[in-house]
Amino acid sequence: MHFIDDLRGTGARRLSRARFRLLSLLACLGLCLAAALTATGGTAQASRDGGPGTGTLADSTIIDSTGVSGQTVAFTFDDGPDPSNTPALLEVLRQQNVKAVFCLWGEHVQQNPDLVRQIVADGHTLCNHSWNHSDMGSWSPDQIRADLEQTTAAIQAAAPGAPIPYFRAPNGSWGQTPGVAASLGMQPLGWRLAINDWEPSSADQLAQRLRSGITAGAVVLMHDGGGDRSATVSAVSTVIPEFKAQGWTFTLPAPPR
Repeated sequence: MHFIDDLRGTGARRLSRARFRLLSLLACLGLCLAAALTATGGTAQASRDGGPGTGTLADSTIIDSTGVSGQTVAFTFDDGPDPSNTPALLEVLRQQNVKAVFCLWGEHVQQNPDLVRQIVADGHTLCNHSWNHSDMGSWSPDQIRADLEQTTAAIQAAAPGAPIPYFRAPNGSWGQTPGVAASLGMQPLGWRLAINDWEPSSADQLAQRLRSGITAGAVVLMHDGGGDRSATVSAVSTVIPEFKAQGWTFTLPAPPR
């Protein structure tokens, strides 16, 4: 009888240990599942905090370079999309296999949503350039946020899901815009070279400004909207093959940090 009782006791202890191991395993799985759900929630929150459609974090630093050493340059175009100039510019960039940044007016986006979709389809990068190019230098953060959110909403309505990683202040009048843009997940985008194509200029003059003004790593400011930009389109068409022949690489500005 004692022998049988001993066997029963041994079996009970083994069963107890097995139950303990099972319960421990289940507890471990529960903790892992909770951690995974927390991480997923954190990622979703980070994406929301990073701004609509960006999923990135940004800071208030105004970037003006490619962030890459050597003969690299980034072309950016403001004030579009424009029904005359933007398609011509896109054709030039397509032929030359160059990607650029397009800094868009909200009103122009609303008027030409198909062009926004074409810009995205061609692999270019979008930038919020305010609703109607008003000077924001003296605006409050709440005023700035409302304008940037309205512009972003118009861009995303035209091209759902397209990232908008940059913001550029109209006229370079930054004021408090860098901090607000960063809070919306957009890196403030400056420039090292502006060819002043908003002034009356010939294509040859603009091309020469590009030749003499481009430096390694520079972000270049040009326009495809806000007026007749045919001279800019022609200058870009001329200069890209020249710089490529000299070993230059056309890339994008440094990404959001």
